[in-house]
Amino acid sequence: MSKKFKFASAISVAATFLTALVSAAGSGASAQVYETPVALVKPAVQFTANPVVQPLPSGDAADTRTAEQDEADSLAELVSATSVPEELSREMECLAGAVYFEAKSESLAGQLAVGRVVIARTKSGRFPASYCGVVYQPSQFSFIRGGSMPSINKTSRGWQNAVRIAQIAHNGAWKSPTEGALFFQQRF
Repeated sequence: MSKKFKFASAISVAATFLTALVSAAGSGASAQVYETPVALVKPAVQFTANPVVQPLPSGDAADTRTAEQDEADSLAELVSATSVPEELSREMECLAGAVYFEAKSESLAGQLAVGRVVIARTKSGRFPASYCGVVYQPSQFSFIRGGSMPSINKTSRGWQNAVRIAQIAHNGAWKSPTEGALFFQQRF
C-alpha cells in the first residue's frame, strides 16, 4: 500500500471517530451518568380489585350525596346507591362519555380514575376549562372521531354505571388514587 493511501485512510478513520464523538456528545448518546431529578419521577399508580373502604369527603360535595351514599363502605356500594338522573347536562354527558368509552371494561376504580383525570384537566389551566372541552380537544381521546362521540345505548348497564361514576367523580364523593393526575399511561 502506498504511503499516500495509508495517510488518507488514517485521516479518514480519525475524522470519522471525531465526528462520531462530537455528535454523540451533542445528542446525549455518549456514555454519561444521568440521574432523573426527583421532581420528575412520577409514582406508579396501582389499582386493587379489592373493595377500598374510606371515609366520604366533607364539604360542598357532601351536600349532594344521599343518605345511602353516606353509608357506602365501598365504591361498588356507592355506585349502586347513586341514582341515574333522567336527563344529564351536556357537560355531564361528556364526562360520562369519557368514562364509558375509555374505561367501560375496567374496574369501577379504573372508571373513576378516568373521570377524575378529566376533572383534573379542567382545573389545571393547561386544558380547556369544561368537561366537553377536555373530551373534544383534538388528539386527546381516541373515541372522538371527526369531532364527535359515537352513539351510546343509553339503556345499557355500562352507560348507567358510567353516568353514576361521572356523578361520583364530579361530586368528589369518592377519592381516587389518581387525584390530580392529568394523563393516562397504559401498561401491558
